[in-house]
Amino acid sequence: MAGRPRSFDRDTALAAAVELFWRAGYEETTIAMLTKAMGVTPPSLYSAFGDKDSLFEEASALYFRRTCEAVDSAAARPTAREAIAVMLDDTARAHTDPQTPLGCLMLTEPRLAAQREDIHGRLRDRIARGITDGDLPATVQPDQLASFLLAVMRGMSGCARDGGSTEELLAIASCAVAAIPESPPTHKQG
Repeated sequence: MAGRPRSFDRDTALAAAVELFWRAGYEETTIAMLTKAMGVTPPSLYSAFGDKDSLFEEASALYFRRTCEAVDSAAARPTAREAIAVMLDDTARAHTDPQTPLGCLMLTEPRLAAQREDIHGRLRDRIARGITDGDLPATVQPDQLASFLLAVMRGMSGCARDGGSTEELLAIASCAVAAIPESPPTHKQG
């Protein structure tokens, strides 16, 4: 005998869970808050998603996939400087988007350190490619610059959560890009 069909849309419920974890954080989010936000009963939540930990894992994985898509899209730009500029600009706009909670779940949630490390690695790899391509100087340390950029993004998230405007975050992004060393111009032999 087949089980009773679910009376809710799983993707919609999961999106509501992402938003709640994003707004309140894992520790402050209760099952009662989740069932209300998701429009499900506790038995339905447990049946569909398991416990709070399992739901958080699935919700944060969805959020992280979207974050990686944006990071990878920016990283595809022709130069490392352009990739970083687009990434930081996108970050400023995403952190202050009125359609979503302020800041960034991945950058602020203590349980998502592994995801932050993954983003750090993506930044480091793009910076290293920029050095190889000659659009960043050979003196740049990819790991250090990636750590700096991740710290800037985390700071932007905190600023947004504290009420910082899009313009304020874009100014932070601009200052961070300006801090990146430029390659010396190449001289053509004539």
